[in-house]
Amino acid sequence: MDKTESKINCLTFQKQEQVIKDLTDNINQAERVQDKAGFAEELQKEAGVILDCLDYDDKSLDCRNCHFIANLRKRTANLVIKAKKLA
Repeated sequence: MDKTESKINCLTFQKQEQVIKDLTDNINQAERVQDKAGFAEELQKEAGVILDCLDYDDKSLDCRNCHFIANLRKRTANLVIKAKKLA
């Protein structure tokens, strides 16, 4: 398995992962904080799709890991958006 492939067995995560990675790349490549914040807002929405998963099972390690990663990404997006307010 390639390092960039997900090891989380979750259909919702698998669908969102590439979109989230692309948004993260866009944030990292954007030069203006306003542009970064725009991508971060989209990242929040995409992470929210994972967090709103109807198949979430708190007994599943995959589900807990999926939510943990989505929460981290959402918090990171929040920091980028807050930086826009400071600029």
